[in-house]
Formats: sequence, C-alpha cells, structure tokens
Amino acid sequence: MDPLTQGTLGAALPQATANPRQAGAAGLLGFLAGMAADLDVVIRSSTDPLLFLEYHRQFTHSLIFIPLGGVICALVLHYLLGRRRGLSFGQSWLFCTLGYATHALLDACTTYGTMLLWPFSDQRFAWNTISIIDPLFTLPLLLAVVLAARMRKPVLARFGLAWAVVYMGLGLVQREAAEEMGYALAAQRGHQPIRLEAKPSFANILVWKSVYETEDRYYVDGVRATLRPRVFAGNTVEKLVLDRDMPWLDPQSQQARDVERFRWFSNGYIARDPVYSNRVMDIRYSLLPNEIDPLWSIELKPEAALRDHALYKTHRDGGPDRASVLWEMITGR
Repeated sequence: MDPLTQGTLGAALPQATANPRQAGAAGLLGFLAGMAADLDVVIRSSTDPLLFLEYHRQFTHSLIFIPLGGVICALVLHYLLGRRRGLSFGQSWLFCTLGYATHALLDACTTYGTMLLWPFSDQRFAWNTISIIDPLFTLPLLLAVVLAARMRKPVLARFGLAWAVVYMGLGLVQREAAEEMGYALAAQRGHQPIRLEAKPSFANILVWKSVYETEDRYYVDGVRATLRPRVFAGNTVEKLVLDRDMPWLDPQSQQARDVERFRWFSNGYIARDPVYSNRVMDIRYSLLPNEIDPLWSIELKPEAALRDHALYKTHRDGGPDRASVLWEMITGR
C-alpha cells in the first residue's frame, strides 16, 4: 500500500504492546520500520527495465525475512532515535520487528502480489481485499496512532488495529459478493470461466473490477457490491498468443523472455494492446474498473537486437474526467 498507510499500521502494532510512557517512541520506530520493506524499489537496472518487477515485494517482503528486517531497522533506528527516548536495544528491536512484520501482510491484502514464501516459492500472494490506497482504511487508523502517542494511551492504538481488522473483514465480504456478481454475469453470457477474480477499484471497497478468463478471451466489467448492486458493463480482449500476435518475435530473444517475465508478474493476465500492437498489457489494473486500458505494459520492437530488453511503460494519465466517473460509480449516481 501507500507509504503513509504502511507506516501507520507499522506504528499501531508496537504502540498497542507498549506501556504508556513508550507509546510515542514505539509508534515512531514502528512507523519507520513499517515502511522499510519498500526500500527494495531501489533495486533497478538501467539495462533491464523489468528487473524491479522481480525484486519489488520479493525478499524484503518474505515472512522469513521479518526477524532480519527488524534487526536491520533496530541497528539504525535505535542509535538515531530509540536510545534518545530511553529505550534499550531489545525494546527498539521489538518495536521495529513488530512494525516491519505488518508490511508484507498488509501488502498481501492488496491486488499487486507479494512473495510471502520467498525463497521457497515465487508465488505472488494477492488476497484482493483492499485497494493500494484507501482513505477510509487509513485515516481512522492514523487518528488512533496520533492520539495514542500524544495522550500516551496504547489502548487507542488497539482500537485502531481493531478498525483495520474490521475493515479487512468487510473487504473480504465485499470481494466474495463481487465475485458472485462476476460469475452471474459470465453465466448470463453463456460462459464458464476458467478463472475469475474481483479486485477493489481505486480507494474504496464498494466498486470492484471483475476479470474472468475463457478459453480464448478475457472479460472485464465493473460491479458495485452494495444493497443495490449494479453492473458497469466493460470490454473483452483476446488472450495473448505470441505466434499469432507477434509472429516476428524470435522465441530465443530477450524480448520473448521478457514477455514470460511479465506474464509471471501479471499472473497470466496479459493481452496485446488493441491500439498499440507491439505492446503487451497487464489487464488486471485500470483507473476505471470496467476498462481494459492498462496502468502499465511492456513494449516490444521488431527491429530490436537479440539481446535487447522490452521497454516498461506506465500509463497514468486518467485526468479529472475519469476520476469523476469513478466517483459516480462509487456513490451510485
């Protein structure tokens, strides 16, 4: 999720275990440790644009890395902050470890995918219960953490954690409802999906993106899972078949290998862009839940040398018009 949410949840857990005098220090160390796992974004390569996709949410987000991550954070933060606030190294390590531990589990609740079991498995866990940014989740939690530190009342942080658990539970219920709507929509079309996923749209758990796969196509729709359910009919696109869609691509080339790397990252949900024929897009993500317009893709070049990499592209120019459409979907107008 976004850094503020990661840090806030990271602060809440150690605060909830601290005594009143340590509430501020525990929250500060937990806040910083709760964001630390995302330092993996610095792992990039000027010659391999897809390298960061393989390493983001990889070893730093693994469950087995949590104790070491806590130690690393404590070695830095104790001498910068913890010691000045009267904490022993053991206390700093505990607060840092608790804060660090929240990061990967929170990320796994989003749709992006997190390698919790690295190095034993490269599976990307995505439980699809919350958007990567959700003010309704973050703001009450942030308020609880700030008040717990200022008033020296760890019980307030516990209320914040309770809110986080309740909201995640609501997200789970909403995801199940959205999936049921997706299966019903597929049945109306005479389809039997090979697989179907529902993902929360941006910043809410009311409107969801339903994505399902048939033998040769993907179907994308928006659904509003409320007491007055509503379907926002979307689009469909053919699944990527390299021999058909890009017959010029050498199977032994680096670009072909990059397509397979992107397929792994996208959990198989890839297709050729219908507008830009040399782009391969991840259809799971778009600003509007009933669109196929991707937030990212890779671009291949027929004239590329055998060892040239595909280019990674981002597409985030939605503008105010799309934001207003999403707001209308959320509010049911």
